[in-house]
Amino acid sequence: MPSRDLGTQGRAFLRVAGRKTGENRWVRAFYRAGSVTLHSVTRVLHILWLEVTGLFFLALAFVGAAAAVRESHRRALGTGSMGKTLLATGFALLFAYFGVNSFWRSRRR
Repeated sequence: MPSRDLGTQGRAFLRVAGRKTGENRWVRAFYRAGSVTLHSVTRVLHILWLEVTGLFFLALAFVGAAAAVRESHRRALGTGSMGKTLLATGFALLFAYFGVNSFWRSRRR
């Protein structure tokens, strides 16, 4: 039964240590500073993530728009198909929406 006794003693020690550190102004100040800094850093990283993904989606939308224009030119020459043109246009519009939405969400934060 020494392990049970050691566990009880360990919990008691941690409870007393936690109470004593909670009374210390320096410990509370460092804990609060750390939590505020962590919150700020995670917020900035989330905004950066939204902007990077927004840029990626807009780049894909640009590629889709170029493909739609190329297909429409081919269709005008008689070699392209309407299905490919509509597919490329739909792709471009969908990814443009994703990109704009991502930038919109980053501005709201």
